[in-house]
Amino acid sequence: MLWAGRSAVEMATAVRNGDVTAVTVVEEHLHAISERDPRLRAFRLVREQAVDEARALQKRRDLAELPLAGVPVAVKDNVEVAGEAMRAGSRATPDVPARQDHETVARLRAAGAVVVGLTNLPELGLVAFGDSAYGIARNPWDLARTPGGSSSGSAAAVAAGMVPLALGNDGMGSVRIPAACCGVLGIKPGSGLVPPPSDDWDRLCENGPLARTAPDLALALSVLAADPALARAWRSGRREEPSPPMLRSVWADDDKVWEPQPPSDGPEPFDLRVAYAPQPLPAGLTVDKEFQAAVRAAGETLRVAGHTVVEHTRKLPAFLGPASVAAWLVRTAAAAEGLDRGRLERRTRALSRAGRALGALKLDGSHGRERWSGYGADQWFGNADAMIMPALAALPPLADRWGSRGFVRNTVTNVRYAPATGAWNMCGWPAISVPIATHSTALPIAVQIVAPPGGEPHLLGLAAQLQAAHPPLRPPGLGF
Repeated sequence: MLWAGRSAVEMATAVRNGDVTAVTVVEEHLHAISERDPRLRAFRLVREQAVDEARALQKRRDLAELPLAGVPVAVKDNVEVAGEAMRAGSRATPDVPARQDHETVARLRAAGAVVVGLTNLPELGLVAFGDSAYGIARNPWDLARTPGGSSSGSAAAVAAGMVPLALGNDGMGSVRIPAACCGVLGIKPGSGLVPPPSDDWDRLCENGPLARTAPDLALALSVLAADPALARAWRSGRREEPSPPMLRSVWADDDKVWEPQPPSDGPEPFDLRVAYAPQPLPAGLTVDKEFQAAVRAAGETLRVAGHTVVEHTRKLPAFLGPASVAAWLVRTAAAAEGLDRGRLERRTRALSRAGRALGALKLDGSHGRERWSGYGADQWFGNADAMIMPALAALPPLADRWGSRGFVRNTVTNVRYAPATGAWNMCGWPAISVPIATHSTALPIAVQIVAPPGGEPHLLGLAAQLQAAHPPLRPPGLGF
């Protein structure tokens, strides 16, 4: 196959230039899905009608102007896609086709993307695993391990080269955790940049893209945010307005024009104050030593790239963890409300019971959330422009039927392996997961980079610099 496994930027450029048709690109990716997904279970639904949609796209008069022309994308199955039932990983949700696309899906389609399938997630997106009534999603790097969650299938599909881009959403790390598990990039935008999911978990959850490369991630984010200036932010760490059109020179002959010089292929130098925190978790929570080493290595890489890099030794405040868990559980109860409890999984019933109990006691984490978002995050962050932290605290757990287990095993396992992401949902700050190394177990290691509000361009630029020094690897044994 010529196109499956290549970047979205390459595909869109080739389709716009007429070097390949959108139909060919989509057909190749559907073939890749048919070959690889039986082992991974990343997709709940594969849309064969995507080929017809690619044919229609090929006839669009504006094809040469579409930023995602012909690019196959996968959509997490808790985001509305017109004509498809949104099951959210649950047998209890209605099997009724959505009447219209969610705004994020509509923006992807308007930009030329073709939706090839809906990806698996744990029931209602409640946990950082990849199992549901529709199967157990598996990690392309190690089929025995989970791809993380809750954007489980979206991360696995990108890592396995079945799509170059996928749409997920992040309520307490649900984009960054699976991105880290699967060795791809994933960004949680800050509040207000991208239209949120229909159920935004009381503003805790944001829609965000996953990709293998920083240019692809920036392009996808720019489309989702309807902000073309973000597409080139990976080059310089700032929003870059599109190049102006060709202009006639006031001193040249009429037949001469000035054309902007094409940008370099790699990221450009820029200077930020970057802090790194190898072990920012409160007492009782540990971070794998190799994950800590990766945070230090990322800091050194960015120091060499020209940034001012300092170590951050303060721990996250002790109140934040219980507040985050309480907020998560209360939202779990809200997500399950109105659904047939007899059709919900044991895990969902147990989590929602705990959430209802906390809500009745008014222990919903709101006080801690207000304290953290109001001033706590700023105080902890200090004067840094960006903060490097572990994306995970431990290796991804085994891929198993966690939905048939109860409250304690699910909660303890979630908290032990992925406790470092929810803080940034609690305050609405942007954060990104960037793979930079390989663990001694041969699994990928990622770091999480966080920025204050409006810092998405910084995150994209830093991710590109890290990838330039630590090129992304592909999972072994998948034939691409």
